[in-house]
Amino acid sequence: MKKFTWGFLFLSGAALTINALTYLNFDPRYGFLKIKEQAVASGYYLPFYYTHVIIGGLILLVGFVQVSTWFRSKWTKLHRMLGKFYVYGVLFFAAPGGLVMSFFVDRGLAVLISFLAQTALWVYFTSAAVIKIKRGKIAEHEVWMWRSFSLTLAAIALRLYIFFASYFFDLSQPIAYAIIAWASWVPNWLAVEFYFRDRRILPTKQV
Repeated sequence: MKKFTWGFLFLSGAALTINALTYLNFDPRYGFLKIKEQAVASGYYLPFYYTHVIIGGLILLVGFVQVSTWFRSKWTKLHRMLGKFYVYGVLFFAAPGGLVMSFFVDRGLAVLISFLAQTALWVYFTSAAVIKIKRGKIAEHEVWMWRSFSLTLAAIALRLYIFFASYFFDLSQPIAYAIIAWASWVPNWLAVEFYFRDRRILPTKQV
C-alpha cells in the first residue's frame, strides 16, 4: 500500500511537472492563464506565476528524490546539490510566487488565509531545515525537510481535490473552495507530525 501510494504521488507529481514546463512557452493566454486576464493585466502577476509554477513543478520532483533514504545514502553529493536547488527554489521562487498569486485568488478570506499560512510555514520549515543541517543535526534536518515537502505536496492534493470535488460540489461557493484549500496541506503536515512523534523525534522547541 505504501509503495502504491508513493508511486501514485510520484506519477501525479511528474504529470504536474510536465504540465508546469509547458508554460515555458510564456503565452499569457495559455492554459490556466486564460481565466486570469485581470491578474495578467496587472503587469506583475505573470513573473510570479511563472516562477511559482515552473520552479514549483521542478522542486516537487526533486523533493521525491530528496526524501528517499536510499538516494541519500547512495548519492550523497548529488543529494546536497539537489537539496540546495530545492531550498533556493522554495525560498526565492516558488514561495514568493505563491504569496503574490494568493492575492489574486478571488475565493474569499478563508482561502486567502489558507494560502498565506501555507506559504509562511513553507518558508519557515524550509529555512529551519537549512539551519539544522548547518548545525550538523541531520535527524532534525530530515524532519524539517519532511515538513517542508508535506507542503510542497499540496500542489498535488489541491488539484486532485478540485478535480473530484467539482463533480459533487459547487466550487463557486467560497466555503467549498475554502475547505479544499485547507485540506490540501493541513492533513499532509499533520501526517508528518504524527509519523515522527511515533518515532520519538520531536525537533520543535528550537530552530
